[in-house]
Amino acid sequence: MELDISKVMELLPHRYPFLLIDRVVEIEQGKSLSAIKNVTINEPFFQGHFPDQPIMPGVLILEAMAQATGLLAFTEMGEAYKSKLYVLVGIDKSRFRGQVVPGDQLVLNISLKRNMRGIGMYKCEALVEGEVVAEAEMMCSAQDRQQ
Repeated sequence: MELDISKVMELLPHRYPFLLIDRVVEIEQGKSLSAIKNVTINEPFFQGHFPDQPIMPGVLILEAMAQATGLLAFTEMGEAYKSKLYVLVGIDKSRFRGQVVPGDQLVLNISLKRNMRGIGMYKCEALVEGEVVAEAEMMCSAQDRQQ
């Protein structure tokens, strides 16, 4: 299963400039997901990080991975996702192994390790040209949206 940007925007509440997923290229329901973020010089964060040597901030790479975990979770919820926010509750074993620069295609590979009492534990990797640039274990939880 693939998700285009319209479906990504239907599932995630994030919007520009904070929506960091362009497309989902593969989903194995309840198990794994691969998504893409095309990194362009037009990203607003490059104006200040850094003007002479633009590098995507590591926290935004982590955010992109967290958004991908939400997509994996929401694709399993049926219509229930509409009343939920999928929030990040923990990050462990985070490592940055390379830089992400304009022109890169960031591939986000997410796999569910386990689900305990409504909290999903995910193994997350971000790759550029097949090389891991960041990795982390993330815990996320679906919470009711406030009306």
